[in-house]
Amino acid sequence: MNQITTLDEFIIKRQKDFSYATGELTGLLRDIGVAAKIVNREVNKAGLVNILGNYGGENESGDQVKKLDIFANEKFIDCLSNSGECSGIASEENDDIIHLEGVDGKDGKYVLVMDPLDGSSNIDVNVSVGTIFGIYRRKSDTSGPCKLSDFLQQGSELVAAGYVLYGTSTILVYTTGRGVNGFTLDPSIGEFCLSHRDMKIPDKGIYYSVNQGYYLKFDVELRRYIDYCSDLNLRLRYIGSMVSDIHRILFQGGIFLYPNTRKYPKGKLRLLYECNPIAFIVEQAGGKAINCKLERIMDLDVVELHQRSSVVIGSPEMVDEMMEFIKRYQEPATSELPQA
Repeated sequence: MNQITTLDEFIIKRQKDFSYATGELTGLLRDIGVAAKIVNREVNKAGLVNILGNYGGENESGDQVKKLDIFANEKFIDCLSNSGECSGIASEENDDIIHLEGVDGKDGKYVLVMDPLDGSSNIDVNVSVGTIFGIYRRKSDTSGPCKLSDFLQQGSELVAAGYVLYGTSTILVYTTGRGVNGFTLDPSIGEFCLSHRDMKIPDKGIYYSVNQGYYLKFDVELRRYIDYCSDLNLRLRYIGSMVSDIHRILFQGGIFLYPNTRKYPKGKLRLLYECNPIAFIVEQAGGKAINCKLERIMDLDVVELHQRSSVVIGSPEMVDEMMEFIKRYQEPATSELPQA
């Protein structure tokens, strides 16, 4: 019988990987695990407790707010407030940063960014949703409140990132820059248990994930690449939850595309809450993540909380192919005029 390793045990064992860690990051990751269990419980009984449907209005990113969006946001904030390891939170659901009070004299050394319920438009039809999070080490003086600048860091400054997928089983995947590991929630004991050690994305896959309904609104290089995928008989899979689509690609290979459109010329996904944390995970698993300008996602400057970006992410060979399409079709015509 294989020995069971819980999320808490695994995090504690890995604490020695960080010369500057004295337990704060460990405690913060454990708080996230607790919040994920609470959200999972509500997601799985949403139809029974009048938590389906719209809450009313739009969030800062322009998306319709669902009741479960608000619930998930509040529960993560509550759980992260308990230990004092986190000094502040930036959430897709809030206009500004949220300052957290210290606990027992602790000065939180980390800040957290999150999309508390990714793919929430799927909630009412019982399709998979998820949570995305990223953790940064504070730049400001820890003796005072955190500052906006603590959150406006490049993805390359992340110390940890992960996601939780609430699906047929609930799985938490995270990285601290030393590989990617997945933990499946065992409801019989109420613990996340190590189920996928040192996850690696295949170099190439048979899936491509894009909202093809916007095909005519994409730039020409995106349309040509989608045509290429179709000509190769690659399988189109698009769930409408970045967590769900990326999770498949991590296991089976493929490419996820969320390009700019006429309505969203800079892209629609949020750099801070979605693109950077997912890019960190995918790169740690051996994949690549760029935007449609061929810039590495994790090297992009973050200048505002709700900044948007296009994204091309997934198996390294497929991202490289997409890069070639962008270079080929974005290049200006070079044919010379005939000599007089």
